[in-house]
Amino acid sequence: QVHLVESGGGLVQPGGSLRLSCTASGSIFSINAMGWYRQAPGKQRELVATITNGGVTNYADSVKGRFTISRDNAKNTVYLQMNSLKPEDTSVYYCNAEASAYGPYPENDYWGQGTQVTVSS
Repeated sequence: QVHLVESGGGLVQPGGSLRLSCTASGSIFSINAMGWYRQAPGKQRELVATITNGGVTNYADSVKGRFTISRDNAKNTVYLQMNSLKPEDTSVYYCNAEASAYGPYPENDYWGQGTQVTVSS
């Protein structure tokens, strides 16, 4: 299996910044796209940002211009730099990876355990 572990969450004031990291480990054959999703209490999980193996990015409209996703393929790590944070950004943030273990197939979506981000004064 492929295991994802997030880190970097915490409490920050509105307007502040936070950087999330997610590292994949385990039986990794290959990793394609990686991304970040978030889920607040009582709400469905939503896409925040994704990045392909080639570096093509996609962002939710609500975070464009404020968040930046990046990755280090050599380290099997994806990052989410969050600037100008707002209270509505408060959520549990989950790392996702489209990956295969042991061989090229099957490809599956793997998820981290989530890390809490709280934006409050």
